[in-house]
Amino acid sequence: MTARIETDPDVRASFSADASGLRYLPDGVARPESAEEVSEILRSAAASRTGVTPAGMQTSTTGASITDGGILLSMRGLKPVLDIDRDARFVRVSAGAILGEVKRAAAAEGLLLAPDPTSEEECTVGGAIACNASGARTLKYGATRDHVRAVKVVLASGEIASFRRAELEKNTAGYAIAHDPVDWFVGSEGTLGVVVEAELLLLPLPERVIGLEISFANEQNALAFVAAAREDTQVSPRCLEYFDELAVGIAHAAEARKGPPNLNVDLVPASGTMVYVEQEIPEGEVASESVLDAWLSLAFVHGAFDDEVRVFDGEQALATARRIRHSVPSVMNERGALYRVAGGRKVSTDWAVPYRRLHEAITMSRELGRRAGISQAVTYGHAGNGHPHQNYVARNAEELDAIERVVEKTLRAVVAMGGTVSAEHGIGKLKRQWLPLQMPAVALGVMRAVKHELDPLGILAPGNIF
Repeated sequence: MTARIETDPDVRASFSADASGLRYLPDGVARPESAEEVSEILRSAAASRTGVTPAGMQTSTTGASITDGGILLSMRGLKPVLDIDRDARFVRVSAGAILGEVKRAAAAEGLLLAPDPTSEEECTVGGAIACNASGARTLKYGATRDHVRAVKVVLASGEIASFRRAELEKNTAGYAIAHDPVDWFVGSEGTLGVVVEAELLLLPLPERVIGLEISFANEQNALAFVAAAREDTQVSPRCLEYFDELAVGIAHAAEARKGPPNLNVDLVPASGTMVYVEQEIPEGEVASESVLDAWLSLAFVHGAFDDEVRVFDGEQALATARRIRHSVPSVMNERGALYRVAGGRKVSTDWAVPYRRLHEAITMSRELGRRAGISQAVTYGHAGNGHPHQNYVARNAEELDAIERVVEKTLRAVVAMGGTVSAEHGIGKLKRQWLPLQMPAVALGVMRAVKHELDPLGILAPGNIF
């Protein structure tokens, strides 16, 4: 089958937006169904020097999955591949598969696919690999990179190549950067090649998982508890998620209401903050009670409200907890979309610092916001990794400019603390201005050299990262 580039205005418009708040209109849209069709598209694009931007379900918050020219390469239509090897504990899957569906297929075999981005029901495997997606359970399991065993990639030339991790304990052959080509493509945001298939490692499915929602009077107590939980030998969290007063207000309103959110009233701060934790435990009542006692003891030492601890036990209850957490970015995305016409949008950060410095970093960012006269960010997310999300809403272009100035000052301070400008969402188009805050010129030069070697014409994902 010959790959077709669709130029119908309605088709192009349907692929013009992602979760970043930006809207870029591609010149054409390609919807390949096989690696061979992807290869054909890239060979043709290379011959005509046409840019090609790969995209999955377009849940990117950085504009990585949209383009204002060239071809938008939608990977959603790749023919499904889902081959689970239960004994060897891996799954071979096409890049267009929905991550949540793959996780359920693995669970049916008693196995766990660990990466768990909040958008797992709305993102493809290829997209998760391209941005090295992580999520709440990264605290225990690491990001997507740690679970990618092999990839099949279409290079910028149209060549189809396969790369597999070496199972070596020692290797001194050449530069470390060339030891494992799989790592070139994980987190490359479509700039080095198009992943069409992957093998992902699987783990034994935990016997039982419990979640705890623990309320605190203030941010300082909550984040002190998070740091203590990282270091306490009596508990073993697989996630430590923080919600400030604004985030708790959104989550509680989302749980209580029926129907769509009222975006005019949801930003009502709650009376306190909250930490959500999960831990895997062996089956058995005694083990369960022991784990709960350890968590409650640690929480109360750090000022938790003893009458506001909520337990989530069982898959249905954990799914409810996940839905409550997801309501925060979902509401903020919708709120930001209200102001696109006026030149505003949601501005989200994903910086991270060493976890012991998280309270210091958030306090600093709030002070910068106060001095600038902007509304405070809704702050929530992966506190166990020192990694919060801060969501601002700019109502117009003037507020957008003011918020971006605050974000830049925050990132400069974060980097000075030994942090990163992007912990999980990548750079895309929105954050490339801030990458040099963290990376020295020589490191950026090495990245450009890799990009030139794999994509000498610069046709892959133009505008992402560089």
